[in-house]
Amino acid sequence: MRSKQHASPINAGRSSAALAATLASAGIAGAQTFPSRPITMVVPFPAGGPLDSSARIMAERMRVSLGQPIVVENVVGASGSIGAGRVARAAPDGYAFVVGGTPTHVINPAVLALTYDVIEDFQPIALTTNAPSLIVARKTLPANDLNGLIAWLKANPDKALQGTGGVGTTSHIAGIFLQQTTAARAPPATLPRKRL
Repeated sequence: MRSKQHASPINAGRSSAALAATLASAGIAGAQTFPSRPITMVVPFPAGGPLDSSARIMAERMRVSLGQPIVVENVVGASGSIGAGRVARAAPDGYAFVVGGTPTHVINPAVLALTYDVIEDFQPIALTTNAPSLIVARKTLPANDLNGLIAWLKANPDKALQGTGGVGTTSHIAGIFLQQTTAARAPPATLPRKRL
């Protein structure tokens, strides 16, 4: 079942148009027409991932709307803070922006010593995608819904592991929150990238 807020080409198109209009309006106050040269879109995560894929769809639509190339640069490392930091230090002229998210603008400021301030150095422009998180388990686990899973975890503490994308990721923090709010236990584990 698709959520109304699920990422789609239509939502990406609307977000691209809103982002292009916002960037274009930044140049109205200046003496020159904006944009007069290529714009850099920093994606602070590796190429080929979900954020990169949606960014590239937006970049193409923005190129058409703005009449200038949108150069996508994947600047990775430190949970996205290296790419976000590059944009924070860039000239405030509208020619560089970051496609951030929960890791770069919510989690990192809470757990890392950053060289920039996410409140003072950035201005939100558009919500571009919404990616839901899922809780899934083996079919053999005797739980058919979230309440059943919580009950099973409470009755079987530490017999299940919570698979995460790594320490400090959205899935890791969501799992900790679930455990704190339900008193269920499933230690986090970063799983290897191979079939188990």
